Parts: sequence; C-alpha cells; structure tokens
Amino acid sequence: FDDLYCNDGKAGGRPAYDPAILLKIILFAYSKGITSSREIQWCCEHNIIFKALSCDSVPHFTTIAAFVSSYPLEIEHLFEQVLLVCDQEGLLGKELFAIDGC
Repeated sequence: FDDLYCNDGKAGGRPAYDPAILLKIILFAYSKGITSSREIQWCCEHNIIFKALSCDSVPHFTTIAAFVSSYPLEIEHLFEQVLLVCDQEGLLGKELFAIDGC
C-alpha cells in the first residue's frame, strides 16, 4: 500500500493519508457493518474509537471512497484474513459468519 499510495515526492497538494490509518478505520468500520464512506467520516469526527484509530484525523469521505476503490481486492483479502484470525481465536459469536463483496 505504501508504494502505491504515497504522494510526498510530488509537487503540490496535501500529503496522502497514511494507508495504515485508512486501513485501520476501514477494517474496523466494516467489522461494525459500516460500509458508507460518509458514515465512516462521521465516525472519525464523533466516535472515540475511530478517533483513536485515525490518530484524531478526519479523512474526507471522498478520500475514503477513493482509497477503497483503488484497492478493492487487497482490502477484501485483508478483511478476510482478519476475520479468519478472529475466528481462530474464538472472537466471533458463530451466529452469523458471512464474507461478501463489501
């Protein structure tokens, strides 16, 4: 993610958000059933857990959406890995376990 999502050497514009921060908030949001980039932005502004995960930054919803759109397969793969580790550790309730395109 770092090699593909870094614009620090480019002239002009604001430096890119750290991909690790974006991944943390996106994966946590998905784990809570939040898939809307606007709702994720709102959570980064108002929810203490999202504030901690985002290092008190508030990425704009278009930044979140663009990041997800740029790496859909990579993010899906990471989310699957997180869920499988959680399952191995017994952290899932086993009432409903589904992985879809979200």
